[in-house]
Amino acid sequence: MERRAHTLVLALGNDLLGDDGVGLEAARRIAGQVDDSVDVVETGEAGLALLELLEGYERALLIDSVVTGRYPPGTVLEFSPQDFRRVIAPSPHYAGLPEVLEMAHRLNLAFPQHIRILAMEVQDPYEFRTGFSEPVQEALPALVQRALTILSRWAHQQGVEKMML
Repeated sequence: MERRAHTLVLALGNDLLGDDGVGLEAARRIAGQVDDSVDVVETGEAGLALLELLEGYERALLIDSVVTGRYPPGTVLEFSPQDFRRVIAPSPHYAGLPEVLEMAHRLNLAFPQHIRILAMEVQDPYEFRTGFSEPVQEALPALVQRALTILSRWAHQQGVEKMML
């Protein structure tokens, strides 16, 4: 499927699991601040289902929640695909980003060459509730700003690339 936009913001999460929905809310705030060169997509999907969502884009920014236990809730972390080690998934439903990237390569799919992951450390992404914990709510603007900074940098790089052609 050919994409009109070159860049994808892909927000992962579930609004019914409190802090787990922080990526979705960030995407909603980002959507009103980007032009039509950026598609903003929200999903509760995971694993190999992400292949279809990512296919056809040059750049992808994934936004999600994370629980590492190493940082205080509300901390915004930035990763590249190389930061994740490959783990053999017990099934395609539990495949992580390394498996998704490997599958895209094996299938020779048109896949983003530039991928960044923004993840916010959260308190409890498993509790059924709406709304965020206080630290996550307070840090949400920083997550949105960090995403907009990445998108702006990419837009600038893309403009420079077009000028060089």
